[in-house]
Amino acid sequence: MPELPADAPAPAAAAVASPLLGLPGAVAGTAPAAITTAAHYGDPVAEQRMLSAGRAIVDLSDRGVVTVTGPDRLAWLDSLTSQSLARLEPGVGAETLLLDPNGRLEHSIRVVDDGVTAWLLVDGPQAGPLAAWLDRMRFMMRVEVADASGEWATLGQLLPEGAAPLVTPAAPNGLPLLWRDPWASVQEGGWQYASDAQHPGAEFAAVELLIARERLAAVADARAVAGALALEALRIAAWRPRMSEVDDRSIPHELDWLRSAVHLAKGCYRGRETVAKVHNLGHPPRRLVLLHLDGSDALLPAPGAAIRDGSHEAAAVVGAVTSAARHHELGPIALALVKRALDPAAA
Repeated sequence: MPELPADAPAPAAAAVASPLLGLPGAVAGTAPAAITTAAHYGDPVAEQRMLSAGRAIVDLSDRGVVTVTGPDRLAWLDSLTSQSLARLEPGVGAETLLLDPNGRLEHSIRVVDDGVTAWLLVDGPQAGPLAAWLDRMRFMMRVEVADASGEWATLGQLLPEGAAPLVTPAAPNGLPLLWRDPWASVQEGGWQYASDAQHPGAEFAAVELLIARERLAAVADARAVAGALALEALRIAAWRPRMSEVDDRSIPHELDWLRSAVHLAKGCYRGRETVAKVHNLGHPPRRLVLLHLDGSDALLPAPGAAIRDGSHEAAAVVGAVTSAARHHELGPIALALVKRALDPAAA
């Protein structure tokens, strides 16, 4: 076998199957990741209904976990990212964004602190680059950063206030590692661009919890499990953005991410000038919208599919699909980024 040149990139590691992918009926997802999880277990609609009712968990073990320890961890994260984290109470879930100097989105980060460690939950491919970037930014701060994705696995659930999670989260420092999604309401210092009085995200009671990765096999034996497609459909119906909606031009305003992940009155952080300027002096050039799809075609549009202002081929392209799913009540739906000037009633 010929040797690789010294500067050649290392071959990609083969994906490892999650233990929950061994359950009967499991069909693997297609998204590239270090860990392969199930898209569904044979009945996506029934799984979605179970998940919506709080009676199932979702295997999110393909997502990543970054830990930050040390006495300066919250003030340091506050200075780098968009949300006010310096006084984050232990056990309270928050969301923050890491922006580039021009205010464009680089990482979305879900944060829960247990009084000793700040746990940063991210989509799987983000974990390594985020940990590496944060490690370079430590300077004289008393913090330590680690990619802990190999030790900890994430599970998802819809969990109304007051209900108990189906799986007991880990508590390595005495406080359960459960992150409650703040998307259900506009957070202090935030702003909502969507004009709907009753935002569909108000009913999206999503949580993520951490367990030791070796516990996944026991979870597979003991709990009702829904596939990733079930959670994706509920997320889209709640207008909830993920990094799958982001391209190289995206700014937080376009995805209504000021609602949950940006504090407009906090101090400096990378990209803050753009956030303030667009919010105070202008309008974001695009906006994330929910599409109700025709449904006569069995195929869902792929991410990147063109959105046209009209049904004929010559109609102007005004945006692109970012994600699509079949909802158990709404039918086929999608999120799309479109030009802000587009009439919301346009077909």
